[in-house]
Amino acid sequence: MVEIKNLTKKYGNKLAVDNISFTIKKGEILGFLGPNGAGKSTTMNILTGYLSATSGEVTIDGHDILDDPVEAKKKIGYLPEHPPLYMDMTVREYLDFVYDLKNVKEDREEHIKKICETVKIVDMQNRLIANLSKGYKQRVGIAQAMVGNPEVLILDEPTVGLDPKQIIEIRSVIKKLGRSHTVILSSHILQEVNAICERVIIINGGKLVASDTPENLGKSISNENKFQLRVAGEERKILDVLENVGGIKYVKSLGRKEAGSIDFIVEAEPNVDVRPLIFNALAGAQLPMLSLQTMDLSLEDIFLEVTRVQGGTYFEDVDEDDIEFVETESNKKGEEQ
Repeated sequence: MVEIKNLTKKYGNKLAVDNISFTIKKGEILGFLGPNGAGKSTTMNILTGYLSATSGEVTIDGHDILDDPVEAKKKIGYLPEHPPLYMDMTVREYLDFVYDLKNVKEDREEHIKKICETVKIVDMQNRLIANLSKGYKQRVGIAQAMVGNPEVLILDEPTVGLDPKQIIEIRSVIKKLGRSHTVILSSHILQEVNAICERVIIINGGKLVASDTPENLGKSISNENKFQLRVAGEERKILDVLENVGGIKYVKSLGRKEAGSIDFIVEAEPNVDVRPLIFNALAGAQLPMLSLQTMDLSLEDIFLEVTRVQGGTYFEDVDEDDIEFVETESNKKGEEQ
């Protein structure tokens, strides 16, 4: 559905995006992550056709965003971090305006009604946008991205500044949209990406540094085989048993978290499944095992690990609103289109 090949973007002598390539499948919900200045916003702006690339290609359902911009952009709905809303319009007036702007051919009433039902703003249609809460303004922003029924929705920080209840509501809307659209979600809230997205792409210093499910990224980053264990009994006796289980590298006590039991961290040798060995050893010593769970890396751990800069520096922060625009042949070509 979306294919990025060898994408590079320079601002003068500043390299914002450095030869990245990836694809996004139809119907996929993709999390797009990166620290400030990593090139994330630049990449998204190139995807939408707002910026032209210095080199490389972006195709949306086979249509090149630069060579065939009209057809490519028909496939895209975009919610910027700051939704492009007209505060002196009502919600319905604004959606009618976007409908006309996009030259949509579907039945107006039915199309806008369906969108309003999806993002739950049916009762807000006659209210001025200026009088809406931030959560409802975000919903209206998502609604405008949906006008024309684009196959790809690009959502940049859709829950920024919202309260916890509003975040949950917008999350629910995005999950629902993922059933019928390809969704690219950029967010600094890693729990949100973990809860919504099927796959994660992380860029750092303009380079692609990770692309996989959070689970697979965790496995590839850490070869450690760690477990957290809760056992009923005396700490010394439990330690004696665990330290004699074959395949265990070390055991560390975490102390008493629950009356009558002790928590431990256990690390096993690589490629050794010590779980049945632990169970049998503790059962043989009449020490009940109350819980055993793996200690997987969280998305936060993964993000910090893959974006760690070791030696050297990278292009810190390019905000399109703060830079002096540099004229290039690629930019000229994009403007002519």
